[in-house]
Amino acid sequence: HLERIMAGTARHDREMALNAKRLLSTTVDPVERLRLQCLARGSAGIKGLSRVFRIMDDDNNRTLDMKEFLKGLNDYGIIMEKDEAVKLFQQFDRDGSGLIDFDEFLITLRPPMSNARKQVIMEAFRKLDRTGDGVITVTQDEFMNYYAGVSASIDSDVYFIVTKEEFLNYYCGVSASVDNDVYFILMMKTTWKL
Repeated sequence: HLERIMAGTARHDREMALNAKRLLSTTVDPVERLRLQCLARGSAGIKGLSRVFRIMDDDNNRTLDMKEFLKGLNDYGIIMEKDEAVKLFQQFDRDGSGLIDFDEFLITLRPPMSNARKQVIMEAFRKLDRTGDGVITVTQDEFMNYYAGVSASIDSDVYFIVTKEEFLNYYCGVSASVDNDVYFILMMKTTWKL
């Protein structure tokens, strides 16, 4: 049953990517254009941009200056004229400080989601966050057995850490590929045994 749901999600993901590419040619709003370029990469598009920006944030202050922002867009392969990117940066720099708050940027960039979807995503995250520290930590062995479906006995000293932000960004992309709330909630509940 799970395979059917995940196959459906892959189909939705492809449809979403094609739709995003199509809409990109007619959209003029810079924020929406950036969102569509991320969604054209599939469910993990916004999560991928998030990781690039986290790497760009050299001083770990969770803000981006213009230079970091432009380099991050370029490194992620976002196609945008420099003046459009500058306008986009200025939209996010609400107080004119020359910095944009990383979290606010990602929240604005995420496609809109119903409260029911947000709740089921957070329910899954809380279930997986066994220690309540705001991150999901799994060993490589657990990751391979549970997430990849591969029975493996490998170095269990290697850990994967997923933050709440990464989890939300990923499932926000998945959510954008599934039109129906009931189907999305069923997929989440089935996948994470909620």
